[in-house]
Parts: sequence; structure tokens; C-alpha cells
Amino acid sequence: MRSTSTMKLAAVIALTAACSNSTAPFSPPYNPVFPTSWASAVTHQYYPLVPGTTWQYRSQASNGETITVEVLPAKETVNGVSATAVRDRVFLNGVLVEDTFDWYAQDSEGNVWYVGEDTKEYKNGVVVSTEGSWRWGVDGALPGIQMWATPSAKIGIDYRQEYYKGQAEDWAKILRVSDAVTVPFGSMANCIAIEEWAGLAPNEAHEAKVYCPGVGNVSGSAIGATDGYVLISKSP
Repeated sequence: MRSTSTMKLAAVIALTAACSNSTAPFSPPYNPVFPTSWASAVTHQYYPLVPGTTWQYRSQASNGETITVEVLPAKETVNGVSATAVRDRVFLNGVLVEDTFDWYAQDSEGNVWYVGEDTKEYKNGVVVSTEGSWRWGVDGALPGIQMWATPSAKIGIDYRQEYYKGQAEDWAKILRVSDAVTVPFGSMANCIAIEEWAGLAPNEAHEAKVYCPGVGNVSGSAIGATDGYVLISKSP
């Protein structure tokens, strides 16, 4: 999932091999080795994308912002790969302000790749921006890792989540892999914390997301801050 608006967490990391156990930061050009074999669905325990699943989040900043994330039943073909489509909508006091379709695919080794997004920002019901939209294979855009198959093997390593030069260049790194967390949805253990930041906005605060097994993303906030967003419900 890609959280948006004031809750948006950006992440990008350098990949020198698509399914290896080592990566290193890099200077452009971004030339990773991509998988040639893909799974039929995204089944990662920390990023399960089962069609029909919906997550509801709310801001902790008392600004009336909520997020609804839904895994859609229909697949999206991106650069020849059958990807899972996820719709991410941001509301401010019940009014839609951002509507994004994100696309993910899991390779045969279990890594989840972020392969594109179609995003629209709204003001008074009118689209005012599509900035940040990209699609693997279009205008040089390339995918990155959304979730490593084995997060514990990647602690502290910077990696790209997406690459569309000048438009989408987010980074991330895994901080911890054994967190316990409590949010309105419930208390969970063995969760992983991931730091994310926008490569195109170096002065913006880095943010941290927490993912829990069998659930997915449960919270996110700027590092060192107390506000952010939390999961309040998930169905089914």
C-alpha cells in the first residue's frame, strides 16, 4: 500500500540484483536485474494482497483525514506482468482529496515489486494534479522493491521502491524485524519497521511504517513525531 496526502510515506532503494541478498546505493542510471518468473498473486505475510480486502486508517493529527485501501479483483498488466491492483483513497472530513491505483507483483522468490501507480489529487471535486504517476516500461520508468522476501536479511540496507526520473524516486530501509505494536485494530507481535523517504525531497522528514504478519501496514508517522496514521479496521 502507498499511503498518501499528509500521511504519505515515500521509499526508494538501489538494487544491483533483483533477487539477490545484497544491494548497494547507486548513482543513476538505475539498472537492476528484474525477475523473469512471477507468482500468480501477492501472498507475502507482511504484504498480503487478497482481492476484496479493505483497510481503514485514520490520522492521529485530528485533522479529519482518513484513508481507505482496497485490493481490487481485476489484475492490471504492467510491462507484460500481471499485477495486483490496489486502490488507495484519502478523504478529508469525508471529501475525496486523493485517489490512487497502485500496482504490485510478487516474483517467484517472494519479493514484492512496486510496478506503477496512477494518482489523482482533487480540489472541490476537480482533478488538480497527477504528479507522481508512473508505469514500468513507460518513459523509462522502472519498478522497485515494496517488500523483501526475507526482511531480516536486508536490515539497514537502502533500496529503491520506484524510479521515474524527476517524478518518483522514493527510498526505504528496514529498521527492525521484531516489533510489538498496538493500534486501534489490535495488538500484534513480530512486526517489521521500515524507514521511508522521498529522494526528490531531501529536506522532508523521513517516516516509518510498521507492517505486521497477516495484516500488512498498521501505522506510519514521521520519525520522532507522535502523529501519523493508524489502522482502525480490516475486512475480511
